[in-house]
Amino acid sequence: MIKHIPVLLNETITNLNIKEDGVYLDLTLGRAGHSKEILKRIPKGKLIAFDQDETAINESRKILEEIGNNFILIHDNFQNVKSVLRQLNINKIDGAMMDLGVSSPQFDDKDRGFSYNLDARLDMRMDLRNDLDAYKIINTYSKQELFRIFKEYGEDKYSYQIASNIEKYRKEKPITTTFELVDIIKKSKPSKELNKKGHPAKQIFQALRIEVNKEYEVLEKAITDVLDLLNKDARLCVITFQSGEDKIVKKIFKEKTSIEGNRRNDYIMINNKLDYELVNKKVIVPSIEEINNNHRSKSAKLRIIKRL
Repeated sequence: MIKHIPVLLNETITNLNIKEDGVYLDLTLGRAGHSKEILKRIPKGKLIAFDQDETAINESRKILEEIGNNFILIHDNFQNVKSVLRQLNINKIDGAMMDLGVSSPQFDDKDRGFSYNLDARLDMRMDLRNDLDAYKIINTYSKQELFRIFKEYGEDKYSYQIASNIEKYRKEKPITTTFELVDIIKKSKPSKELNKKGHPAKQIFQALRIEVNKEYEVLEKAITDVLDLLNKDARLCVITFQSGEDKIVKKIFKEKTSIEGNRRNDYIMINNKLDYELVNKKVIVPSIEEINNNHRSKSAKLRIIKRL
């Protein structure tokens, strides 16, 4: 089993404010890095953890069974959290967390096609039951559609050139592997760009992963649904790794914790009561020590909201 290092572990567990008899959700189980620490602290409670990756579910089960049996693992997308909990007769929870990064084992598993450093078939599905994969996107999306997702989700300034070259190359034969795509991306960028620090394909691979898994669409729904499920004083902790998803989290949290006024009575609350408040006004980021120990934590941001 490939080792996975949970990001912002202590900060997340501390800010969940865990009660030993509470019901807690881990919406992104991964290899149980956060879940096992939650489970240790709820001997009289229950942990419900979601993951789209069946391998993650199977490996995490072994880890959690060493701690206790008061957990339920759900092989499903976290956008279905409300309906799943309804089936379990659970109406309210005492806390929840999301770690929105792709887990290290997924990146490091050559066959999953997430990494631009490993040659594999284009895939990038977190849930292998889904039909849409990176191969289909690269070979069937129009140039305009490719340009949109590269620009919107990857923020790559060479998005149009890359989309144009993909359209050109796939006329000769299908683009099948990660290295074939990396080669096209490199040929679409000037040498001055290729000489910069960082991999030239990073932003395009990020954009493809987001599109394959519909990450932005499901994130907004899941956060909104989880906030509805929180008990009084219960908290939701969300760890993001790139600007697009962080903007979504920040936007929803702001909407839930502020009341907009108008030009006559700016921010005057009349018969209005906020249901939520921010726990941390300033975003929490990894320490230098954590970044040195786990370079993948570098871009992580933790935001926390609680129900009043």
